[in-house]
Amino acid sequence: MSIEWFRDLAIVILGLGVTIVVISLGILAWLLYRKLKPILDSVKATTKTVEKFSATVEEEIYQQPCGRGVHAVFRLRPPGHLFAGRLR
Repeated sequence: MSIEWFRDLAIVILGLGVTIVVISLGILAWLLYRKLKPILDSVKATTKTVEKFSATVEEEIYQQPCGRGVHAVFRLRPPGHLFAGRLR
């Protein structure tokens, strides 16, 4: 047996090992995806709900006449009142 035979054997063994590792990582990634998919779907639904809610709030407060009242309340506060504790 010459050195070339051992070299070829090492290449074949490493190739098989890498193939097994890649397949194992693929299976683990797929299993993780299956576990996380319901959570991701829930996060998507929650995000859509929050977007709808914030759009409704924006429409109700800032685009209707009562929005003027909200702006008037904020105008009554002295300048820097909102961030007074943080400026010191």
